[in-house]
Amino acid sequence: MADYERYRREFRWAVPEHFNFAGDVVDRWARDPSRLALIWEDAGGDQVRLRFSELAAAINRCGNALLGLGLARGDRVIVHLPRIPQWFIATLACVKVGAIPIPTTEMMQASDLKFRARHSGATCVFTTPEGTERFDEIADSCPELTRRLVVDVLGRPEYERRPGWLSYQRLCEQASPALEAAVVGAEDPAIMYYTSGTTGQPKAVVHASRALYAWRQAAFCWLDIKPGDLHWCTADTGWSKFGTSMVFGPWSWGAALLMYHGPFDPEQRLHFIQKHRPSTFCAAPTEFRLIVQCNLDAWDLSSVRHSVSAGEPLNPEVIERWRRSTGLEVYDGYGLTEALMACHNYRCLPIRPGSMGKPLPGYEMAVLDEEGRELGPNQEGDLVIGSDNPCLMIGNWGDSGALERSNHTRWFVTGDRAWVDSDGYYWFVGRGDDVILSAGYRIGPFEVESALASHPAVAESAAVGSPDPIRGEVVKAFVVLLPGQQASPRLAAELQEHVKRVTAPYKYPRRVEFVDELPKTITGKIRRRELKLREQRASTTR
Repeated sequence: MADYERYRREFRWAVPEHFNFAGDVVDRWARDPSRLALIWEDAGGDQVRLRFSELAAAINRCGNALLGLGLARGDRVIVHLPRIPQWFIATLACVKVGAIPIPTTEMMQASDLKFRARHSGATCVFTTPEGTERFDEIADSCPELTRRLVVDVLGRPEYERRPGWLSYQRLCEQASPALEAAVVGAEDPAIMYYTSGTTGQPKAVVHASRALYAWRQAAFCWLDIKPGDLHWCTADTGWSKFGTSMVFGPWSWGAALLMYHGPFDPEQRLHFIQKHRPSTFCAAPTEFRLIVQCNLDAWDLSSVRHSVSAGEPLNPEVIERWRRSTGLEVYDGYGLTEALMACHNYRCLPIRPGSMGKPLPGYEMAVLDEEGRELGPNQEGDLVIGSDNPCLMIGNWGDSGALERSNHTRWFVTGDRAWVDSDGYYWFVGRGDDVILSAGYRIGPFEVESALASHPAVAESAAVGSPDPIRGEVVKAFVVLLPGQQASPRLAAELQEHVKRVTAPYKYPRRVEFVDELPKTITGKIRRRELKLREQRASTTR
């Protein structure tokens, strides 16, 4: 994209009537037996390389295995796998047979998985040997989850005889490598992601096959993906960003993917770039903040021609430090699970540090006031996206009216606050609700508060985002104790560990403050915004 304004003006979506990503994209690239699809490596140095032809055969074997187990079109399948090659195979096998994969992050605990399984009515699950323990714990509560496949990273046979579980490896070895892709309509459900909300349990965002097709647009305009590129996105497999920025977008253009399975370490990121020489690199702002603190001059990063970040606003000073050491810009982007990557900085436009950039061609965006009227430049309001967009969700699973309720006539309301300058650059202000955005993770306060409420010392609590120089925000819990309980650092640490056990560890409150009471409205609702404002003021003195 050499001319943003012209490209955007002339761009039109051309979504096919039927689209199956596994058949129409993966099988297409598989016709070239030499085309590389994936380079995977773990912390121990084990490595797997897959060509598209090998990937397609593996997807077909897995798809045939699922059909042999009686999986039907439209069935929901939980894919509870970390960054391993089988994540791609299992997810795309579901897509190929017309089932609906539900990616979940590896950190999900039994209670998180129980809700997702029951809410979605999932009938099948892929997980690791470690994950089987979580699903065994909830088996009695999830009787519909009858097809349970255990996946070992390297296919070791000692995991084949786990009681109640089927061996992924054995089933796939016995299945045929040939499979005709299901005919899937553009409007048919294709994938489901759970996202945090401010009240109640997480909501299931359902995307149609048209979205899997349309996500190639962000890969072209923002990631600058080209055939033959080696692309590395460090996102977690449970988040929609992983699907768009790591899988569906880049593979649409025939790029190869790089994947690392292991704990985050900033020096590891640099070592991996030097070793595998990716041409494009996508990492969360939190990672960039820590990476730029390393001695970048000690590493050969010359293979990277384009770097991007998304998940939360990236500090201008971090962008400058990366540019000063590597000569590269970091092209920040904005997206959300319901509409994916919507607004970006691009190679053909000058960057305004701190800005979200301009809308992705094909997206219409605006800032509205409380009455739904479009605001002029430099006025803060509700950020909205035009609803005539194939990247927009179908709706929330089990709630057919969700999309309509979030619209002002032709707009989808994102829940974020922003403003746009006179040159059309958008600037993120913050969440319009109480969702906490920490290191790229969206955390609903209700989830944290519910976990705290299950501790015998807690009367009630409120969770808010507290400013943090590395993570953007961290979860802070204001806790009211039951009579007879004594506040102490030891109890604070105990509450933190309790939340880690009850729900996904990334949701635990990194800061705990004991209070006598919580600010509330006249109707008894917690005034989280008052607590958050207090934290913002306190952050200036930390």
